[in-house]
Amino acid sequence: MKTLTKAEEQIMHILWDLKEGVVKDVVEEFEEPRPAYTTVATVLKVLENKGFVSCRKIGNTNLFFPSVTKNEYARFQFGSLLKDYFNGSFPKLATFFARENNLDITELEEMLKITEKELESNPPKE
Repeated sequence: MKTLTKAEEQIMHILWDLKEGVVKDVVEEFEEPRPAYTTVATVLKVLENKGFVSCRKIGNTNLFFPSVTKNEYARFQFGSLLKDYFNGSFPKLATFFARENNLDITELEEMLKITEKELESNPPKE
């Protein structure tokens, strides 16, 4: 999987929320000042070429929808972050996160409890 540019990621977030849409639908989801219709259409075509978006023709209109789920992309991004910045060590990443966010011991214990509960209900895939 490839990494998305900031613009591509913005459009993917919109499509993940919309589930599907034409260019006009995507443009309307942006805050003012909105990007040009042609800019959004171009980025959607790039996303289609990268395999992140699929397109269905309805008359003269293209209906775009995500080919990659938000979870799949998040998993890829997180894996890249872990590998590229923390040598694949989750404890190093967690330590960095705790230090940067000035977490106290109570917050760290809460994070551990939530993680344990999540792993119990959704065991890791082997």
